[in-house]
Amino acid sequence: MKRTARRLADGREIIYFDADPTRIRQAADTRDLPPQAPASEMRRDPLTGEWVAIAAHRQSRTYKPPTELCPLCPSGPSRPTEIPESDYDVVVFENQFPSFAQGIPGRESTVDGMPMVPSAPARGRCEVVCFTSDHDSSFGRLSPARVRDVVDVWADRTAGLAETPGVEQVFCFENRGEEIGVTLHHPHGQIYGYPFITPKTEKMLQVAEKYRAQHGRHVQGDVLAAERAAGQRVIVDSEHWTAFVPAAARWPVEVHLVPHRQVPDIVALTDAERDDFAVTYLDVLRRLDGLYDRPLPYIAAWHQAPVRTGRELSWLHLEVFSVLRSADKLKYLAGSESGMAVWINDATPEQIAARLRTPAAG
Repeated sequence: MKRTARRLADGREIIYFDADPTRIRQAADTRDLPPQAPASEMRRDPLTGEWVAIAAHRQSRTYKPPTELCPLCPSGPSRPTEIPESDYDVVVFENQFPSFAQGIPGRESTVDGMPMVPSAPARGRCEVVCFTSDHDSSFGRLSPARVRDVVDVWADRTAGLAETPGVEQVFCFENRGEEIGVTLHHPHGQIYGYPFITPKTEKMLQVAEKYRAQHGRHVQGDVLAAERAAGQRVIVDSEHWTAFVPAAARWPVEVHLVPHRQVPDIVALTDAERDDFAVTYLDVLRRLDGLYDRPLPYIAAWHQAPVRTGRELSWLHLEVFSVLRSADKLKYLAGSESGMAVWINDATPEQIAARLRTPAAG
């Protein structure tokens, strides 16, 4: 795809990705915006060792605007938006209300002089990815060619953020549906460049290292082989990818898409693997929307290797999960899940997999 980088009125970067290599992107952002002044901070929990981002400025972010005021639609003659052009294929821009950003002032310190609670400016980067200019579409309704374009964009931004000062891990994800907490309905995702390795990734790397020491193989590879051999939780098995409900699924609806070859991140996928992913993922999304005969609210989360450590222990995969446990009931993270991180699932993975495999789920 052709890549064109420009600047918005407040100095944030916006990048247009076009399938047409002759497309010129030169529209200016006509809004009167003050320069960005993010002030995010991160503090480490002394009892768990995990970093927590404090981003109070996000309280003023855009909240459920009507369609005619959507900031992710293309700009019109009298209505400038976050995207100055009158149309676009795929576009990425720096988040106006970032949890992590470059240029945050300050230095490493402690909270109220407590040495066990270090703090630091939350320096990283947060980006928004708009998959299409069509406000009423969804990721699942994109063409395979457009999904393939999005994969290339994810790869481009993963490589770009990996070179951003202070970034230790790149996380590409999509939130879909009000039940998930989405406040902008235009089809879009986000990319976070964290200044630390996330707790979940740290735990997965520890498990992978211990398993390799005991068995000489990667745990994800063995899980993949076992799931494909058993078959009862497999949803789609293509040339390069397998989608399955994990045997110890936490969420009432949860599907993992795993490449057959161990790669650390999206950047390392071949053209054939990217092509196959586009078709496989659209199949999975179609089945998910057919599960309750309604658009399924979900989170799609890419697990990639950290930028500098643990890359040989990582195995790229995508997790798609939903809080919807029936057509009209939500799975709440109540006492056990929120208080103790002990998950209790109301459906067996085998039941969900069987429903997703049926023609009715498509």
